[in-house]
Amino acid sequence: MEKYDLIIIGAGPAGYAAAMRSVDFKKKTLIIEKSNIGGAGITNGALSSKTWWELSRETRILNRGLERYHMRLPDMSFKEVKMEVQNAVKERIALLQEHIEYLKGEDFNGCLAFKKGLAKLTSQNIIEITSEMGVEEVYGDYIILATGGRPRKLDNIPIDEKIIMTSDGIHEMEDWPKSMVVLGAGVIGCEFATIFSSFNKTRVYLIDKGDRILPFEDEDVVKVIEYNMEKNGVIIHRNSKLINMDIVDDRVRYELIHDDGRKEVNFVEKALVSVGREPNYQNLWTEDVNIEITPRGIKDSDTQTSVSNIFAVGDITADIALVNVGELEGRHAVERIFGKPRKDLVYENISSIMFLNPEVAGVGLNEIQAKERGISYKVATLDYNCIARAVAERNTQGFIKLLVSNDAEMKILGMRVVGNHASSAIQAVALLIFMDKGIEELAECVHPHPSITEGIQECVRMLLGTSMFKPSALRGKLSCCVYNGTEYEAIVH
Repeated sequence: MEKYDLIIIGAGPAGYAAAMRSVDFKKKTLIIEKSNIGGAGITNGALSSKTWWELSRETRILNRGLERYHMRLPDMSFKEVKMEVQNAVKERIALLQEHIEYLKGEDFNGCLAFKKGLAKLTSQNIIEITSEMGVEEVYGDYIILATGGRPRKLDNIPIDEKIIMTSDGIHEMEDWPKSMVVLGAGVIGCEFATIFSSFNKTRVYLIDKGDRILPFEDEDVVKVIEYNMEKNGVIIHRNSKLINMDIVDDRVRYELIHDDGRKEVNFVEKALVSVGREPNYQNLWTEDVNIEITPRGIKDSDTQTSVSNIFAVGDITADIALVNVGELEGRHAVERIFGKPRKDLVYENISSIMFLNPEVAGVGLNEIQAKERGISYKVATLDYNCIARAVAERNTQGFIKLLVSNDAEMKILGMRVVGNHASSAIQAVALLIFMDKGIEELAECVHPHPSITEGIQECVRMLLGTSMFKPSALRGKLSCCVYNGTEYEAIVH
């Protein structure tokens, strides 16, 4: 039986990151993967869906540009768009495979090994691998579980991944659907509603059980996204509960009941069920391995499971299901096993982006979360039409909102950016949150001009009372106020 210092089950973002950190420690490491290197994060998750989004965004922008000259966009082939997405996936997988092959070589003393197959823990150290070559056993001093997650399915909906799909089935379609209903108004559902409506080939319906989509986000953020969705033809079924969804004559029939008791029946060509994800730990270990689980995933303490030498990272745990979080946890677990982490594993400064229209990026707390925690805070908001870069791009839809503590230190609590380049505008603030710093470091920093980050600087200066644009002079475009726990009060300098 071959022995390893560390065995990692799963070569998605979390497992791959863990393996690379183990190589840094020069430990004999084995990665086991049953499917593709990169996991769902590449094949049917973050990379593929964001490639769909980028292509749909380009289409929307091109359409808008052509309209200025009274021209129309040539017909777009679904096959060509799908092929571009597949090429992006293949390109990334090829890069990761090339990287692994090199690390398996003599230059790294063969410290990294890779086996393709289905892994199962038969004890806390022994893993059984089933592959085309048969069954073998390997021994690991330490084990990291990084098998990720999958779309959650509902028992009362006949999901066949052809007519009624999860996000996994999107990549199996052969042509643009003329109509599609999306069940679930969270991030993934709203992203796919944005994607298909932006290609302008599909009539999209979005089922939302509440009175607004993205219920975890601030109302001013959601207002922009909802406006653009509906402007682009998306029908949002607000305050609606799904009674039934089935397949009738190769079409989707779905029935809703609204809060006022009114019922509604619709027929569409396709349906996308987007009601969250669930962890992949089924049949991963035998009864002899006593790993504690919760309804949300494997129970862990700082990535360590209830079995001392077995760790769990990424979407298989009950923590935040994001690629960057999985990578962070994978690296942290290895540092705990073979060394001592320089920093604690914290989630307060995790940056995130929602690929919508426009994109939404955030870090730290939003106003909903700050209020739930009973925090008094100061908040500065600046509209994109005050930012020269946005004006130059001829797209001033969006805003920047910065939250700080309501005290002399004004430590950064969080930020939301809605608009073009949102994702590239938040990193400096994420770093300051991580460093537990106030806002003065940003006040006099020389930003490139013109850039979206100049808007962040202006928010900081508003809070300090030194802004170029005065909120009282540009009402509706700028605001600076304090939330004292019950109401807002304007800050007047």
